[in-house]
Amino acid sequence: MASVSLNAIRKHYGETVVLDGVDVEVSSGEYIVLVGPSGCGKSTLLRCIAGLETITAGDLVIGSRRANDLAPRDRGVAMVFQSYALYPHMTVRDNMAFALKVAKVSKAERYEQVEGAAELLGLTPLLDRLPGQLSGGQRQRVAMGRAIVRRPDVFLFDEPLSNLDPALRGHMRVELKRLHRRLGATIVHVTHDQVEALTLADRIVVLDKGQVQQVGSPRELFEHPANVFVATFIGAPAMNLLPATGLGGTCRIDGTEHPLPVAGDGAFTLGVRPSDIRLVAEGLPGTVDVIESLGSEAMVHVRVGEHDIVVRAEEPVTLRSGDTVHLAIEHAHRFDPTTGRRLA
Repeated sequence: MASVSLNAIRKHYGETVVLDGVDVEVSSGEYIVLVGPSGCGKSTLLRCIAGLETITAGDLVIGSRRANDLAPRDRGVAMVFQSYALYPHMTVRDNMAFALKVAKVSKAERYEQVEGAAELLGLTPLLDRLPGQLSGGQRQRVAMGRAIVRRPDVFLFDEPLSNLDPALRGHMRVELKRLHRRLGATIVHVTHDQVEALTLADRIVVLDKGQVQQVGSPRELFEHPANVFVATFIGAPAMNLLPATGLGGTCRIDGTEHPLPVAGDGAFTLGVRPSDIRLVAEGLPGTVDVIESLGSEAMVHVRVGEHDIVVRAEEPVTLRSGDTVHLAIEHAHRFDPTTGRRLA
């Protein structure tokens, strides 16, 4: 396995800037997930690593080699696409072996490698089937097997689970964790699903408008977001944001002073996770608007002045729309109201 270094990577399409000075270091054997909203540049960055897009500026290093000008086949990477991209007229065995056949690996050797990958992925009983005879999850495993038999230095996953139904997606997340553990592989994985990112990644790279907003472990990003964008993008439901004014040990929200577990004077944006708010007898007053029941818990939307605050509450919730409630904030974050950056 190999490390990947992205140094000041830029990608332009004419006057349009898609990647704007991306710096990321991926260690050998690390599972990195790129996340961000649609159009943030995450898939373009993956394609730049694969050699499917030309880098406008900056340096890409895979292992010890500068890879900017290397052909895709010479980079030591294997890519798994969202659409599976299997040949419908070939069996699973031949789909998995195709790249080795092109590389003129002997039939005996390529089938030996295919059988090893098939055993790893639980595909052995399916080797003689056609893609049309497989489920979506089985097809995705075949696509992964096709990458594994090439024995690449780096695996590149481009939203590999997005075409699967929610239950199968959850199962495949577990399969990917097992695969990474068994192979010790270097993986760069693009997704728009933050649950996928939080459960799979050693570290997450959050992108917005072609720039890296923060790099860190799932826990670091959740507990110490670098700015408002990361705070609202990581975590479901999103972090609540409220304009506030610090007054020593208290804070004014919507014209009322309340004790808060954050220090600082002056105006700031108050960020609070739904799980860090409690419904209490006395506290910040609000009115129940909507209740989303999720079985073991509920998301209670509370109107506080002109603001909507989401509170995570355990079921059963006996509240109704229009009820008056009081909120206590147990943990909070402070952000600069102008730049959106986290305040110490």
